[in-house]
Amino acid sequence: MRVLVTRPQGQAAEWVERLRALGVDATAVPLLGIDAPVDAQAVRRAWADLARHRAVMFVSPNAVERFFAAAPQTHQPVWPADVLAAGTGPGTLAALARAGVPADQVLCPPPESERFDSEALWPLLRARGPWAGQSLLVVRGEGGRDWLAEQLRQDGAHVHFVEAYRRSAPLLDAKAQSALSAALARPAAHVWLFSSSEAMRYLPGLAPGARWSSAQALATHPRIAQAAQALGFGRVDAVPPTPEAVQAWVTRSIQSPGS
Repeated sequence: MRVLVTRPQGQAAEWVERLRALGVDATAVPLLGIDAPVDAQAVRRAWADLARHRAVMFVSPNAVERFFAAAPQTHQPVWPADVLAAGTGPGTLAALARAGVPADQVLCPPPESERFDSEALWPLLRARGPWAGQSLLVVRGEGGRDWLAEQLRQDGAHVHFVEAYRRSAPLLDAKAQSALSAALARPAAHVWLFSSSEAMRYLPGLAPGARWSSAQALATHPRIAQAAQALGFGRVDAVPPTPEAVQAWVTRSIQSPGS
């Protein structure tokens, strides 16, 4: 069973390495490109104003990496002492750690959470209130869900947004194209790992005329699972967004095919 990791290139390579370390056959088929933001100056202004926010919420590891890539060059600690850095999943938590944000200033759902999304983060943020009159910055790509922002606004917070990157169509290299062709030829020997609903939108263009009813997918969130079902995947299972959870699914699948 080969796992096709569809995250953007950098994250996909990291996931492939971690899955292989767990004994899982995995390869990268990145279905999203990550490009520079339209307004780089807005990101620099966000850094200049960082200390005025009570918290900064990062929607993904890409948001962390692209935002910190624009950090001012200084010998002083970059992250302000009184500002929380929030995220929804283990990948964002790890990215914040790599970026050097102190652990006691990071707020993410714990690893044992049943879900990793805005709904899971909101109770943690609310417990750090009151939010009336406080400012929160959301770092994201273009567009996105505004559910968390609405909850904060209802509690009286001032919510601001900055777009630190743009999502774009993927450009598959020869290795990824070969993996795609193999998956189409032998769907039962492959499983697609989806961490983004948007990434799936590019599959029909990458594989015109493909029929997905024999293909199987793993989705890291119920909304992503729904998107895979809508595309026509014959089998869609939900898994937590960790390599260990994917390994456990692969092991069960091999031991009990069709279960």
